Amino acid sequence: MTDLTSFIAGLPKAELHVHHVGSASPRIVAELAARHEGRSPVPADPAALADYFAFKDFAHFIEVYLTVVDLIRDDEDVRTLTYEVARELARQQVRYAELTVTPYSSVKRGIAAKAFCEAIEDARRGARADFGIELRWCFDIPGEAGLPAAEETLRIALEDQPDGLISFGLGGPEVGVPRPQFKPFFDQARAAGLHSVPHAGETTGPETIWSAIRDLGAERIGHGITAAQDPELMAYLAEHRIPLEISPTSNVRTRAVTAIDEHPLAALVRAGVRVSINSDDPPMFGTTLEEEYAVAARLLGLDEAGVAGLAVAAVEQSFLDLAGRQALIAEIDAYASGSNAQKRA
Repeated sequence: MTDLTSFIAGLPKAELHVHHVGSASPRIVAELAARHEGRSPVPADPAALADYFAFKDFAHFIEVYLTVVDLIRDDEDVRTLTYEVARELARQQVRYAELTVTPYSSVKRGIAAKAFCEAIEDARRGARADFGIELRWCFDIPGEAGLPAAEETLRIALEDQPDGLISFGLGGPEVGVPRPQFKPFFDQARAAGLHSVPHAGETTGPETIWSAIRDLGAERIGHGITAAQDPELMAYLAEHRIPLEISPTSNVRTRAVTAIDEHPLAALVRAGVRVSINSDDPPMFGTTLEEEYAVAARLLGLDEAGVAGLAVAAVEQSFLDLAGRQALIAEIDAYASGSNAQKRA
């Protein structure tokens, strides 16, 4: 895998499913924990975070995730976090990322919505100038907080809409959080021009994915791995070109999948379902986007050309404008062609 690992490291990429707070590096989490020491259970020692991020199941992951969210106390924390997440993505040659942001979690902790939006936009502009990466936002409803969170997330999206906002999502637990209740909020977000990208079918069965499509108008599905249990659903996803945002290591770490070799990625691809490869909450899951590409390459039996195809697929499934998509695909193609030419030389 040495040559392929090197190829992946240099490959220009897009990431479509990566969470804002969940992307905080151990260094940033530890700094924030130290800033709030005595008022948070999160360790201020980066080395201790690996144990803290050992999740028993999905419910435990959500519990731990929310303690990290609680470290974001003011707009400067938001700005710093966003900028540092962009730095790490750019280090992996990510040129474009759609970052899942949950403004409700910060606003309910006392950060004004306007200040929150200004902070992420300031970081977005700085990241573009300093790292050459384009960021866009998916405003995400934390499902566990119910309809009040949906109402506030929609209000912020419509009233304080930052320039980078392109989509509307739904995350958090799926069990006990039925999708139909969020239909009015997704209807209004879609009417305002935002794309629908809810999580579904990660820890519940195919019925949740059907609901995300029928009730929420999903254009892409976060995770969606249990679609592999329903041939009719896989055929529908393939026919209607509704992609799944796949994060293999995440699914194992949250116990949604028992072991990486049991991941349904290959079955979904064989059925013609469009997929992109993503990292979800990379530091929490002890992974990177580069490592997820390597995992996907092994599961799918891909060579360099196949891996480059995954990168192109992510760009094609993104909400980047046409000119941006064309430019990034051309860069991927040039990189892959250059690698082949170097091997022939």
